Amino acid sequence: MEASQVLALVEQIIEEHKSIIRGLKDLDQVANDAGAIKVLDRAQEDFVPERLTSRQQGVRSWQESLEMVRRGIEAHFNREETALLPAVEEYGDEAQLSRLRGWLAEHAELRERLAKLDIDVAELNAAEAHHVVWHGKAWGIRVYMNHTLKLFERHAKGEQKLLLAMKKGLQERIKKS
Repeated sequence: MEASQVLALVEQIIEEHKSIIRGLKDLDQVANDAGAIKVLDRAQEDFVPERLTSRQQGVRSWQESLEMVRRGIEAHFNREETALLPAVEEYGDEAQLSRLRGWLAEHAELRERLAKLDIDVAELNAAEAHHVVWHGKAWGIRVYMNHTLKLFERHAKGEQKLLLAMKKGLQERIKKS
């Protein structure tokens, strides 16, 4: 990959992270994790157990949002793992490579948290529990989702610092060419 292609990739991922950090609520764009995080944030706001008139309808909506999240996150993580990592190996320095590997290692935990949310929400959807028990489980899931969202935001901000440093280095390299 040429330096200019790597720069374009880095800029694309930076823009995705900016969208995450801004926390926009637009549900129409879920092609990457920026959109996915917006969906997750929206799902958290929409899923307030005490406001649900229909348990199944609310949980079904939440499940659909989580599926969109998963697709978006997977596309973004795949881009970082398959395109960005080799680019940093070729054009970055050892410190950048080390930091990126650390951030990429977090992807497994974030994927696991989404998988757990899927399982928990599916169980909630199937639950025929007393409304007090059901609401307690639902609130627990909502708290877990909120923490997961905060982890995604911290992750994106950390990667952003690395990407901005790499962008600067690539721009300097291209100018010298």
